[in-house]
Amino acid sequence: MVTWRNIADWFDVNGEKLTLAVGGVGVGFSLAGIQWGLPFDWAWLAIVFNGLPIIWGAAVAMYEEFDVKADLLVSLALVAAVAIGEYFAAAEIAFIMQLGAMLEEFTVSKAQSGIEKLVNLTPTTARLIRNNKEEILPADVVMVGDVIRVFPGEIIPVDGTICSGSTSIDQSVMTGESMPIDRTVGDEVFSGTFNQFGAFDMVATKEGADSSIQRMIKLVQATDPGNAKIVSIADRWATWIVGLALLTAIGTYIMTGDMIRAVTILVVFCPCALVLATPAAIMAAISNASKHGFLVKRGSIMEELSKVDTITFDKTGTLTHGTSQVVGLYSMNHMSKAELYRVVASAEQQSEHPLGRAIVAGYTSSYDAPMMSISDVSITPGKGLTAIVGGETAEFASAIHLGVTPNMDQALADDGVRMNTLKSQGSQVLAGNEEMMSISGVTIPDTVKASVDEYLARGASIVYVAVNSVLTGYVALADRVRSESRVVVDALYGLDVTPVLLTGDHRTTAQHIAKPLNVSHVMAECLPEEKLNVIADLQQQGHVVAMVGDGVNDALALKKSDVGIAMGGMGSDIAVEAADIVLVNDTVQDIPHLVALSKKMMNTIKINLTFSLLLNGVAIILAMVGSLSPVWGALVHNGGSLLVVANSALLLTWSYKKMSCHEQSCVRTDGQLQDAWQ
Repeated sequence: MVTWRNIADWFDVNGEKLTLAVGGVGVGFSLAGIQWGLPFDWAWLAIVFNGLPIIWGAAVAMYEEFDVKADLLVSLALVAAVAIGEYFAAAEIAFIMQLGAMLEEFTVSKAQSGIEKLVNLTPTTARLIRNNKEEILPADVVMVGDVIRVFPGEIIPVDGTICSGSTSIDQSVMTGESMPIDRTVGDEVFSGTFNQFGAFDMVATKEGADSSIQRMIKLVQATDPGNAKIVSIADRWATWIVGLALLTAIGTYIMTGDMIRAVTILVVFCPCALVLATPAAIMAAISNASKHGFLVKRGSIMEELSKVDTITFDKTGTLTHGTSQVVGLYSMNHMSKAELYRVVASAEQQSEHPLGRAIVAGYTSSYDAPMMSISDVSITPGKGLTAIVGGETAEFASAIHLGVTPNMDQALADDGVRMNTLKSQGSQVLAGNEEMMSISGVTIPDTVKASVDEYLARGASIVYVAVNSVLTGYVALADRVRSESRVVVDALYGLDVTPVLLTGDHRTTAQHIAKPLNVSHVMAECLPEEKLNVIADLQQQGHVVAMVGDGVNDALALKKSDVGIAMGGMGSDIAVEAADIVLVNDTVQDIPHLVALSKKMMNTIKINLTFSLLLNGVAIILAMVGSLSPVWGALVHNGGSLLVVANSALLLTWSYKKMSCHEQSCVRTDGQLQDAWQ
């Protein structure tokens, strides 16, 4: 049953749109000369529904704060036009001004429209497994550690880790990836993503209120549309515009005695196109940015971004993947690299250490052969582990997937596809650091140490492997540079923006990453406070600085920078909240597009403003000499406003020309990045 309360709530949400629609009908009917026997001009609809709120707002602003804005001049023109019977002119002015105000408020809500669909993806229930029985409960009661079962075709209710089963997950709504991602035991899955094929059980790692999907929803809800209103040029110049308009109108009336001319001057002085010039362009630019995976929290930040001449990048998780991957294998004592890989992966399969998990993940993604059984696993925190691997003769098939990990040590491919017999009759395998080898009595030859030093100089971590107390080789692991990072850096140079690597890593590691990326400015070994100081120093030198980061240690720098950009999916809550722009799809490849878009937006605004000022200037001169009536003055403004909106709308589909990764230079870059780990 519809109640007055329902009607009031609906009007609160849609009232402004309704009054604008009514005003538009009034302007249209008045322009068409439709009367239908009514005793009043249809233009009064726009005057009342669109004009009176403007007049009231200007009066309140003048009375309470003596705030002279463009609305004051509009109010004077409205009253003057009505006073001399030029109702259509008054109606057109009121309608255009109201439309401009709505566009300004629409700026951020339009930008969010592509992301707010996350709200509709929030699952309401979860299938919990308790005492070997399924129980369907509200998703918001899920606790960390609960086991949840997800069937094909269902949306994952909370973040968690798969503990049983395998599947393919459509993560496009969170990451923008078009292809489903295979997930199996030990892999993370995120709330709001779609389970396509297999059923699986998962252990919840976050409660429903803290899940990835809820974090994105909170971001949308926390974004304040009021913060997105850039103070328009018309308002900045309002005092001068009002004074000049009044002086010109009064002077023209004194000289000619023609009230029509004076009123026309007030009409054409109204900054209708000026009011639309900025918000229309910003609305289109933010909408474009949202399609590329950017959540812009404030419209004004796009204006600030256009001035940026320096972008500082935190290394881990931005220019790199932020996770360790196998980058090299060294085998000895008649054991092949593929055999070494299987042995150490088997030993590490129960490890919770990030390096151990990286080894297992690297092996399973590169080989078909299953890992061997293990027993008697003993973990020494901070050093490594020992395990009994095998226990029977294992037929070993090393069918490597060439191309799955393109930066893998090329020597892996040397094994090709072959069959070996690995007789691992309960062999004891040690996997750990140099200290682990030392306390276990395993000798590391100088030749091996020399080889290891090359990896250590590049910032890699080393896991030594020994079988029955005899060293059989080592695995080198390191964070990987994103394949698109060099393209991003080169594109930023092309936009006259200087990239700076700002990291807490050792200088040798930072330089090793920076060299193939062509980043010449490197600030290494920076604590969070030191990152903030670096940005402050750059700002004192006159630079406008943007910061791209993802971790808690980046929050201070993100807040201090002129524009803070956070990785939304993998970034910490604190980093995301401190940033001005959030990268929803967790990739930096579109940052050049965002920077170029902001510059294009400012050029569009300047074109809009220049056109508006020229149009007003010509119209004022024509009004002063009596060649322009109030009605034609209003129509000129209407046409000018439409052209401003049309020009701004071109930003909706504008795209920055990026270098394709199939072009020669990009291929060369990928080669450089691969060579860096060979």
